[in-house]
Amino acid sequence: MSDAEIISGHALLGEALEERTVSIIMTQGIITAIEDEKKVPDTWILPAFFNAHTHLADTVAMDLPFTGSLTEIFTPPDGLKHRILQTTPDTTLVRAMRQSVQEMQKSAVTGFADFREGGKKGVSLLKEALTHLSCHSIILGRDGGEQVSDGAGISSTRDCENYQEIVSYIKESKKILAFHAGEQDPFDVDAAVATDPDLLIHGTHLTRKQISGIADAKIPVVVCARSNAYLGVADEKHPPIQSLLDEGITLMLGTDNVMVVQPDLFSEMAYIHTRYHIDAHDLLQAAVNGSRLLSDNFFIDKGKPANLTVHDICGTNLIYSRDMCSTVVKRGGKETIRRIIINGVNKHF
Repeated sequence: MSDAEIISGHALLGEALEERTVSIIMTQGIITAIEDEKKVPDTWILPAFFNAHTHLADTVAMDLPFTGSLTEIFTPPDGLKHRILQTTPDTTLVRAMRQSVQEMQKSAVTGFADFREGGKKGVSLLKEALTHLSCHSIILGRDGGEQVSDGAGISSTRDCENYQEIVSYIKESKKILAFHAGEQDPFDVDAAVATDPDLLIHGTHLTRKQISGIADAKIPVVVCARSNAYLGVADEKHPPIQSLLDEGITLMLGTDNVMVVQPDLFSEMAYIHTRYHIDAHDLLQAAVNGSRLLSDNFFIDKGKPANLTVHDICGTNLIYSRDMCSTVVKRGGKETIRRIIINGVNKHF
């Protein structure tokens, strides 16, 4: 096993995020063995995160002062952000998206699903931004971008008059179908659920009946709590995160518009844990769950590609943690990251 690499530490293993003291053996990018140890360095080994909803091009409008309704700001094709995207030079868009992907990587996010505006050209620009970057990307196009991407990212059934045509194309092409739904109110949810999408984004405002229907259809929901709060569509009960979990719905985490919040899932988890009192294990699972959209998810198991992060906690107060998962959710951050491993390839910091 001369080509094998061994990492030892306190790891959160499998979908249950079981905390164990182990050595993880990787061979040609695959986890070939996980062996229990009695003594290891002050190192934490975590599954990599997946940001299940981004709008990376919005980086060019970061922290722009604005007023108005969500429709005036974000609804295509004439919302404020769309006017900004249309008038921003391509080179600037590419550079901004690339830098936001790099920022995500620094925060343990090694994969993302992006709603990409701008049709086929918009998809091409994001692909250009990803050149030579090690990451797992899912690009969900609009306005014709569906044809050259991994699927469709539809704003809302009420914003897109031809959404049924797009749905038919996506189903025939066996691509990923995603809808914004329930961000401002529950009135665009039923039509989206009726298309049997692969995921719903936001679910901020859902009725009990809708939550049950989403559970029955086994549709994952991506919540973007910080963005919702910033934009004034959330409160202490919206999004109904605990109700989604209680119904057995697969919860994923997204950060939405880089325009309003950084694409940082450490911050997202800490915010949701503090405001909504969601169990830390559920939140950390949600930060990884988006990787289920890929052929192999990021949970650390024997036989799977290595997608994980290595944290050096020596010299920090984190060594006193009594619950590693809880501490990661409440206090984790990019400051302790020393290595990110993407499909077995090391990225050092």
